[in-house]
Amino acid sequence: MKSLFCLVLFILGTPVNTTAQTPKQHYFDWTEMPFTKEELAQRRTNLIHELVKNEKTGVVLIPARDGFSYGETFRQLDDFYYFTGLELPNSLLVINLTNKNASIYTPKDDLRFSRPSRPNDFPGRPLLKDKEITHRSGLELKNITDFSSFMDEQAQKKATVFLNSGQSGDFTFASGDYIDSPSPTQLLGRALKEKNNVLTFENSYQAIAKLRMVKSAAEIELLRKATEINIKGIRTAAKSVQPGIDERYLEGILEGNYKVNGAQRLAFGSIIKSGPNSLWPWRILATHYDRRNRSMENGDLVIFDVGCEYGHYVSDVGRTFPVSGRFSEEQKAILNMEVGIADAIIDFIKPGIRFADIRDLTDRIIPKDAKKYMQVGLFFGHHLGLSTGDPYLPDAPLQAGMVFTVEPWYYNHDKGLSVFTEDVILVTDNGCEVLSKGLPRTPDDLESIMK
Repeated sequence: MKSLFCLVLFILGTPVNTTAQTPKQHYFDWTEMPFTKEELAQRRTNLIHELVKNEKTGVVLIPARDGFSYGETFRQLDDFYYFTGLELPNSLLVINLTNKNASIYTPKDDLRFSRPSRPNDFPGRPLLKDKEITHRSGLELKNITDFSSFMDEQAQKKATVFLNSGQSGDFTFASGDYIDSPSPTQLLGRALKEKNNVLTFENSYQAIAKLRMVKSAAEIELLRKATEINIKGIRTAAKSVQPGIDERYLEGILEGNYKVNGAQRLAFGSIIKSGPNSLWPWRILATHYDRRNRSMENGDLVIFDVGCEYGHYVSDVGRTFPVSGRFSEEQKAILNMEVGIADAIIDFIKPGIRFADIRDLTDRIIPKDAKKYMQVGLFFGHHLGLSTGDPYLPDAPLQAGMVFTVEPWYYNHDKGLSVFTEDVILVTDNGCEVLSKGLPRTPDDLESIMK
């Protein structure tokens, strides 16, 4: 009967729609703001103050990521997310230092939600006219097609453009060489320079690093949660450490546990390395497609240097386990020495000291016969936040709210022995808190959680 009805409609020339059209999707159907609009506005205001106090004028430009995800779920660029809390694709945050306001140039529609040949599966998602985005973020939206004329106006004023190069020093543009890996910000800089060569460019790295180094209460809670999930994953994977198990198997146990406990992504590719592999940094181990998959043997040590991401914020924790379930006396002595160095650093941390002071401390307390094997010196750790390489200023005094790792490495190629301990540290008003304190560090305690 239905077929006959459809045939009659067809003959009469009336179009047939046997499937209800999926309604247009809206941005906040799919996501929430991670922070209050007041906190986000304060971050932008702080950046303006940081630049204006040094008599800077012009515009700060912060690009968003290209809209597509290349096999992973979409992950916004750190700076754009930090100052906007938005996952908008192919957009630009513009902070005007002259009139002290901020706006986002964004596409009219999210192209990821559009495909004319499949309208029911790709029903569209408006961005520019979605007033809820402006209401919740506190940011005015402008059409990305107007950005070029805006920059033409800035060029007429011979304005200064502030872009984050990702490190201190002058802003570095994409080189244009045949082999290059430019960042989205460097590509933006090159395009602007080619279109408006009267513009002046300055690096905003130091101003942004100064702000992002000190975490808000909301950021600290996300870092705390990410570290809790990381600890659960390491505890679970440690129980599977035994001879004959390969490194990738342990990665599977660890990373599956991350997801079971709510982590959305890895902070970086998990580094689980045993025996001879444990003597090499990840950069070397990852140079080949299949190198990091060794089967473990009795007498080996296996190092976990791993991290997960929760709500865009990351954790990075390291521990060393005996494959046999028991450390040898030599292994135990080396690990106790290395953990002792870490403990001394942690006890020393408080507001007002500098990383140089920590380097001076380690230089005094590392045993002479261990110094050439201790990878602590200039690189005892790194700041954490939206990434495991969060921007920081190495000469800045420590402040409450800073979060970084303490990780003195011991790589002894002469003895074929390596141990590694890494903890997440939050600087407090009077000292510091070890966010990863829920994971044992001493040889006896590490053995116990393997059972």
